[in-house]
Amino acid sequence: MRTFSSVMASTQSTTTVITACLISFVTGYYVKSWLMPSKSSRKSKRRSSIEASRNTGDVESVSDYEYDTESDGPDVDSRELNQVPGDVKMVLVVRQDLKMGKGKAAAQCSHATLALYKKITNPTSPAFNPEMVQRWEYGNGQAKITLQVPNQEEMDILFAQALSLGVNAYIVHDAGRTQIAAGSATVLGLGPAPKAVLDEITGSLKLY
Repeated sequence: MRTFSSVMASTQSTTTVITACLISFVTGYYVKSWLMPSKSSRKSKRRSSIEASRNTGDVESVSDYEYDTESDGPDVDSRELNQVPGDVKMVLVVRQDLKMGKGKAAAQCSHATLALYKKITNPTSPAFNPEMVQRWEYGNGQAKITLQVPNQEEMDILFAQALSLGVNAYIVHDAGRTQIAAGSATVLGLGPAPKAVLDEITGSLKLY
């Protein structure tokens, strides 16, 4: 038979094990809570980070996407350029004097890209040129290059040169809801067109 002393020793041992387990559980819980904030806390931090980025102009708000407008401009027939051999690309020229944030400039370039594509793929538009689109889409991976121009005056000169050469062209104007004044010409989009032709227009410009 087990003696009273052995029973007490066994009981104390069991109590010690249970106590150690409880301490480990509580310690682990609080360590996890400290190292891994709650979902609501993480969401709050993300919101604060986004708001801070917006204040510095690095993030484009939803309202910017909804209200930016594009300049229609004249549609030109670019089919004569189909005879020019070589790679086809699209060029996006960003105004530097506006000092747009990176997010703002990226959104404006997206507007220009979409506008150019819509014009050149629209069967009812004089700019319709499916052959050029096919060369751009399947020839060299829908190549695009982003360049910079000092001001609107020089942008307008590039725009006129592009039209005179039969290059599909588009100027994006901002609605003025953030960062810059309403109606500001932000990005000039050119192409898709043969690289050789676009280089005649923008070959002297620096990368953005």
